[in-house]
Amino acid sequence: MSEVADTKIRLVAIKFRAAGRHYDFNAQMYDFAAGDRVVVETDRGRALGSVVIPPREIMAAEAPDDLKSILRPATDEDLALADNNTAREKEAFRFCKQRIQERKMEMKLVRAEYLFDGSKIVFYFTADGRVDFRELVKDLAHHFHTRIEMRQIGVRDEAKLTGGIGICGRELCCCTFLSEFAPVSVKMAKEQGLALNPTKISGQCGRLLCCLGYEFETYCAMKKGMPKCGKRVQVDGQELEVVEQKVLAQKVTVRLKDGKTAEVATQDLETRAASPAPETAATSPQPATPRQEQQPAGRRPQGQRPPRSKPGPRPEAVKTNAPPASAAPDAVAGEQPAAPEARKRRSRRRPRRK
Repeated sequence: MSEVADTKIRLVAIKFRAAGRHYDFNAQMYDFAAGDRVVVETDRGRALGSVVIPPREIMAAEAPDDLKSILRPATDEDLALADNNTAREKEAFRFCKQRIQERKMEMKLVRAEYLFDGSKIVFYFTADGRVDFRELVKDLAHHFHTRIEMRQIGVRDEAKLTGGIGICGRELCCCTFLSEFAPVSVKMAKEQGLALNPTKISGQCGRLLCCLGYEFETYCAMKKGMPKCGKRVQVDGQELEVVEQKVLAQKVTVRLKDGKTAEVATQDLETRAASPAPETAATSPQPATPRQEQQPAGRRPQGQRPPRSKPGPRPEAVKTNAPPASAAPDAVAGEQPAAPEARKRRSRRRPRRK
């Protein structure tokens, strides 16, 4: 076991499309350079990929369990077969799009992709919800005489496959070098002082721009030593208010007493000193007064419960021989006289049946 753990294997990173994810394969004894085309074995069958990182050695124990090996370097026949599949993808895309329009299906076809050996065609589409495409698959399988796979993707993946030009004037990041999508939030735009206009901070896919996360950590680090807007600072002995931050220049804009503004470097600022705390009872002892005397009469201090009185002996009922004059003749000593309504209710009796 120790000999197997000490052995090393050579890994090489492969990608299958431009700006695609990188996958590790066992390079075996081949020596590759970046950009070389190779034929590999994948879960979907054989595929043609490009080398991204030259082979590197790692311990066998650190290799993933499902590691696959490179079959061979790509030959001229392999490259010609790949070019032929690319031409056939255009015809497959056109035919599938025509069938979707005829069936009036609520889906948008993005791309058609042939596998390297031509054993399957994968159609990528977008839709708002689930789509029943069973009849469509039957039409495609009958026409192309091969296996058909329909794969639903998101709007970001759609922009990655189709490509385009961003608002910066350059090609989209997702289809040039961005291999994986990272989460982007509005907080990133706020920290960088950008206008929260959806048309300016959204990309071609309709989501927030991926480039908002490129400089987010840098802005957060540079903002740590700067006073926030609205804070009072000392400048040349004057107490002024910060109205704007310029993070990259490490300057702030302050409002002068005459209403004008001026830019000051961060290192020239002195934050407002904390005001001395008021004297407490520990520094100037005073006789403590009970809280009940400090509150107005008839009002209980807030958050304080009234003191509970200890239960005393209950007074015994006074027994008298004669009922009081105001009591009813039926009243018994120690009992309260019945209410007149109760007496009327008692007097109502049902007549006996004869």
